[in-house]
Amino acid sequence: MPTPNAREPFADVLTANRVYAATFRNPGLEATAVKGLAVLTCMDSRIDPLAMLGLSPGDAKILRNAGARVTDDVLRTLVLARYLLGVDRVMVVAHTSCRMATGTEDEVHAAIERSGGPDTRSLSFLTTADQRSSLLGDLQRIRSYLYLPDIIAGAFLYHIDSGELTEVLED
Repeated sequence: MPTPNAREPFADVLTANRVYAATFRNPGLEATAVKGLAVLTCMDSRIDPLAMLGLSPGDAKILRNAGARVTDDVLRTLVLARYLLGVDRVMVVAHTSCRMATGTEDEVHAAIERSGGPDTRSLSFLTTADQRSSLLGDLQRIRSYLYLPDIIAGAFLYHIDSGELTEVLED
């Protein structure tokens, strides 16, 4: 497979897509979530949400962002998923060794700047020093959201090194 280069930066993935499309096995999948499930997890490429939960394409709606945080955009997306795409359950899945849980906002901003990036202090990356507390706070945000009165939601922690998923329960 070709490696990315400046002239054709997407050649590698477009070549891989041609192979994928030649043996595509999922035509006609419905847009609804067959298992009535939405999964919010981190954008970390070490996480394979479908495999992690024993799911197949079409079973669940997958939402991803840095740190698996419940943002306004996640809430907006969950409302659409709930009322238009058959979702009645939501899993919020954070993970061990998450960059958003290993440094402060100031440290993340500084790391971006050191890597040649711009001044990002106008952005909030929603870092956390206490993943459990953040997960439970995000879970409460979903459960109390005006437009999701009957959604079932749970908080979970995925262990990167073992593949194990544990539920994070309220005290």
